[in-house]
Amino acid sequence: MRRKCVITATLSVFSLVVFTFLLRSGPLAGQAAGPSKEQVARGEYLVTAGTCSDCHTPKIFTPKGPVPDMSRSLSGAPADIKIPPIPAGLIAPTGWGALGTNDMTAWAGPWGVSFAANLTPDRATGLGSWTEAAFLKSMRTGKHKGVLRDILPPMPWQGLGKLTDDDLKAMFACLQSLKAIQNKVPDPIPPKR
Repeated sequence: MRRKCVITATLSVFSLVVFTFLLRSGPLAGQAAGPSKEQVARGEYLVTAGTCSDCHTPKIFTPKGPVPDMSRSLSGAPADIKIPPIPAGLIAPTGWGALGTNDMTAWAGPWGVSFAANLTPDRATGLGSWTEAAFLKSMRTGKHKGVLRDILPPMPWQGLGKLTDDDLKAMFACLQSLKAIQNKVPDPIPPKR
């Protein structure tokens, strides 16, 4: 019985040493390492240069016009957004091509009304449940999660889709590193026929 206890104790210590070594030496086999600081920094540069915040960050309307509300950075059109009525005939081939709300997170055009998506890593309402592959496919195909509904104007997915895989992966890494903000963006409103 004593010999059995010694063998069990020895195996337990050995297992603990191996497990500690694996934890200190990096990810376990089959697990990918998280993004590097450099990749996140590159993504931040691209997200900033790509002016993602212009549409995806709600604004506070001031006497000087809309100013980004950085407490809601990249959280998309507010869940409680009020869409003003669009006068008939205003959006037309000889009229306006598109209109934006005063916080610039919702846009109306011939496609109906589109709302800027929540780009924060909130799992329920943002990109937190997205995979890197789905993000890349969305930017390449113009489809939500790469396979669902069309991504609507003014989202410039066609230009973003020309970026390299490394650049799009960096953008995704940056977005996943943000503070998660719960904000259920409204669904698009189809055009009136």
